[in-house]
Amino acid sequence: MPELPEVETVVRGLRRVLPGHAIVGVRLGKTDFIDDPVALAESLPGRRIGGVQRVGKFIDVELDPSEGPAERAVPLHLIVHLGMTGRLVVCPASDPIPLHTHVFFELDDGRELRYADSRRFGRMLVLPDAMIRAFHGKLGEEPLEIPAAEFRKRLAGRHARIKALLLDQHVLRGIGNIYADESLWKARIHPARSAAGLSAQRLDGLWRAIRDVLQGAIRSRGSSISDFVDAAGKPGEYQLRHRVYGREGEACHRCGSRIRRVIVAGRSSHFCPRCQAPPRSGRKGSGKRPGVRALKMKGQHHARRRATRS
Repeated sequence: MPELPEVETVVRGLRRVLPGHAIVGVRLGKTDFIDDPVALAESLPGRRIGGVQRVGKFIDVELDPSEGPAERAVPLHLIVHLGMTGRLVVCPASDPIPLHTHVFFELDDGRELRYADSRRFGRMLVLPDAMIRAFHGKLGEEPLEIPAAEFRKRLAGRHARIKALLLDQHVLRGIGNIYADESLWKARIHPARSAAGLSAQRLDGLWRAIRDVLQGAIRSRGSSISDFVDAAGKPGEYQLRHRVYGREGEACHRCGSRIRRVIVAGRSSHFCPRCQAPPRSGRKGSGKRPGVRALKMKGQHHARRRATRS
């Protein structure tokens, strides 16, 4: 948390209230999550905000050139990652200051853009316009923009577990644990299945499921499970529509089976054991040898057959 829908919700809120306003001052508290605090504090005042966009799980605030030395004639980008508990909220400067608020961007109309983060797992940095394309290029494809054919190409034939690939930000950018689980449930694919074992038809179904889930979450302004709020400080509502995530032991909305949880790719993964059949091991032609328990049960079976015949 937050993932693509939550970050998109924050970006849409900031886009409504920030462009055209200038940053007149920067105040910093704790700075261990900021790449270069001095550059942040010195290069932003006097710059006007040109736009706000989302890049995967990152927020990109575009800052126009300003008057002064030659270095100020270069457009800048304020890049923010909310980590697990980050909040980026616009409010009047007179509003009470919540705990763990570490960055204050003073605006020209008396408001402030505040960044709060209790765990400080987020990140904040400033990049010149010439470096922003390289920064974007380090990330994978945008899930809501990638064509179905390109999606299949990126996943087909890969022997990694499908859940791990969905979480890999170099493959697709913006998907995290919640929406990987929700998309796999919608596509009826077990999170531990190998991508190489999925047909083109199953991959197309997953592509559609990812788009449907993410678009639905954006319409509901994201999932507020613990700390997430939008740019106005309001929680989202998509957590009310989760089908598997966080529902271990509850009934599947599709078949009634109990939702289970396993660890896949180092993350808790929720799935329906009936709708999302687990991958089989030791199948004929798979090249895998049966385990000790399977061999023991096979021996007991043959012993019973011999006793019955005698």
